[in-house]
Amino acid sequence: MSQPVNLNRFRKEKARADKKARADENAVKFGRTKAEKQRDRATADKAARDLDGKKRE
Repeated sequence: MSQPVNLNRFRKEKARADKKARADENAVKFGRTKAEKQRDRATADKAARDLDGKKRE
């Protein structure tokens, strides 16, 4: 006689796999490299410094 199969476990495993696959696709589509993030952060910091330097007292 065969063992009973837990269908909920298989359903949840399939859902996890689908979610991981979708996350990987989005990471490729919308993800940014570390260099891009650092460049954007540096640009924002420079803009803030420039603005602070032009304030009147």
